[in-house]
Amino acid sequence: MTRALIVIDMQRGFDDLDFWGPTSNPECATNVTALIDAWTAQGEPIVVVRHDSRGEASPLHPDHPGNALIDAVAAVRPALFVSKNVNSAFYGDRDLHAWLGEQGIQELVICGIQTNMCVETTARMAGNLGYDVTVPLDATRTFDLSTDVAGVGIVTRTAAELMLTTALDLQAGGFARIATTAELVSG
Repeated sequence: MTRALIVIDMQRGFDDLDFWGPTSNPECATNVTALIDAWTAQGEPIVVVRHDSRGEASPLHPDHPGNALIDAVAAVRPALFVSKNVNSAFYGDRDLHAWLGEQGIQELVICGIQTNMCVETTARMAGNLGYDVTVPLDATRTFDLSTDVAGVGIVTRTAAELMLTTALDLQAGGFARIATTAELVSG
């Protein structure tokens, strides 16, 4: 079975903590780089995904320097590059699902930013589409969230809580297996 590494939204704009707020897992970029190095050494395909926000105020808008990929990801010669403006990498420009089918790829390792947004949405869709999905949680990161939820009031969760909830949802829900970067690069 051929596998692919899907690297989602590892963009400079996510370093703008004034915009995004407190974050988790400062080792995310180091772990994503380790996965890239392992996939490159094994000659396995890497898919790079970039979020091109439609919101002009977003650091991820194509007109802003934050839209750029971090250096380790920008240096990759991806087998496929996907540009998207929604949470799922399956809704982007190039058709990820079609490309994976053409390549005969059934196993996906999904990493990047944000754990509970684009990584989780892509992993859920991949699981529903029948792929064997693994998410190395330590190669993801996210940001604190707070919003007014109708009938409940203000709900706040830390980035660490959101990461754990995503891990629980993905694995217990049967969408993906949760792993560590070390498990994937040593195995």
